Amino acid sequence: MKINLTTKLFAGFVMLLALFSVVVVFFYQLAGQVVQNAQRVDNSQRISNRGVTLLRHVIDMQTGFRGYLLIGNEQMLAPYYEGERQLIGRFAELRGLVAENPHQVELVDQTHRLFQQWSGYSHLLVAEKRAARQRNAQQSGLEGMEHRGLVESLSGKRVMDNIRLRLDSFEKSEARTRAQLRQRLDDSILRAQWLAAGLAVTALVLGLLWAIYIVRIFARRLRSMLDLARRMADGDYSSQIVDTQRDEVSELTAALNTMALTVGANISQLESRNQELDQFAYVVSHDLKAPLRGIESASRWIEEDMGKDNLPPHIREFLALMRQRVYRMEKLISGILDLARVGRTSQADETVFVRTLLREIIDSLNPPAGFKVELPFFLPTLTTNAVQLQQVFTNLISNALKYHDHPATGTVEIGCDDAGEFYLFSVADDGPGIDPEYHDRIFVIFQTLTERDTLESTGVGLAIVKKIVERQGGRIGIKSAEGQGAKFLFTWPKQTAKASTLSTTVAKAPNSAVPLTT
Repeated sequence: MKINLTTKLFAGFVMLLALFSVVVVFFYQLAGQVVQNAQRVDNSQRISNRGVTLLRHVIDMQTGFRGYLLIGNEQMLAPYYEGERQLIGRFAELRGLVAENPHQVELVDQTHRLFQQWSGYSHLLVAEKRAARQRNAQQSGLEGMEHRGLVESLSGKRVMDNIRLRLDSFEKSEARTRAQLRQRLDDSILRAQWLAAGLAVTALVLGLLWAIYIVRIFARRLRSMLDLARRMADGDYSSQIVDTQRDEVSELTAALNTMALTVGANISQLESRNQELDQFAYVVSHDLKAPLRGIESASRWIEEDMGKDNLPPHIREFLALMRQRVYRMEKLISGILDLARVGRTSQADETVFVRTLLREIIDSLNPPAGFKVELPFFLPTLTTNAVQLQQVFTNLISNALKYHDHPATGTVEIGCDDAGEFYLFSVADDGPGIDPEYHDRIFVIFQTLTERDTLESTGVGLAIVKKIVERQGGRIGIKSAEGQGAKFLFTWPKQTAKASTLSTTVAKAPNSAVPLTT
């Protein structure tokens, strides 16, 4: 059973999601351990603080008690009674905090019993001291006290030393416990860090491996599609992609294979029809020109047989008009064939010196003596189709000569500007100009702006120019007004591209070339 591409992608996402869920669960558990250990360390510190506070109050009571026994001043008992008040419930609170530690509970209980013993001892002596002072206001020290021997035997000091010893042991034991808890806290943090790093690296490695796997699947199959597209671009439409995966991309592969076969069949059919059209065009041209030549010959034979001097003037005019129409028909047939040939025959690109090309064109057109054709200072040298560029300039300059209303004093000015990937050429004359309403019409085949009997024109020249320029990827336009001359502008690429690419560019984006302004 084949696993399709969507399932593979979904499986990769599920795997990463499951790994992420595992990471979240482990992090939650580790975070709980860290928080629990931190709370235990905090509780241990609080227990130590309670123990230190308890010891301080006991010491305050001892200090007040000793001062009172020495000088008998009742004010010396203020720390004693204050410490006694503060110690109410302290032992019980401390015992509750260490209830889970029997050793610490035992130390608290021992300290509590010792404190009760010392408290009874100190209360007895305070009472005797107060009674002795009432009997004798000058009493000092232990004089007149019944249990002075207890003080002199240092029994109270020994009890207090035992209290301090127990509390010191309590603090040391709690410090050891806190150190262990801190170590556990550090260990749990370290475990969390290592686990986080390990899971992150695992997720990264698995995700990277899965991405590499998916990318390799796509790359291999997309590369085969790219190879097929390149072969199609090179004219090979018989190649096919072999794809046995039977997934979503296989459908695209099958569509490309079908498209290649369809394009190949269409290209073959188109080539066959083009060949038929070429043959038809040449046959029609030959078959049409033959009777035209016969009509022209017949008109001359009539003149020769009847003699020019014996022909009436209107007959000579009719014969001349007949030959003129025959000549126009021949030119029209030749223009249609020229238009059909544009782009149909492959011609090699060559280095073109535009200045030299224009001079040759001007010489071949042989303008009148007073007619000037001015060339700019800068004209480029480029590698392109010289024949087609020559056709464009020849048609534009010859039109400027043909339709000029003052050819003896007329001027044509050639221009050239840099327009990024194109050169912007212009052919401007100072002739009669063209009304803006006819600017689109002049590029349509068979369209002329003058009477055909007034000035011979087939209406094909500018259509040929437009077709040549657009097949090169450029654009052509005109700026003119009636009585102000005409300026034709066209763009020509600096670097030659394949004709198929250029024609596609023109078909899809006819306005993508540079603006026709100068």
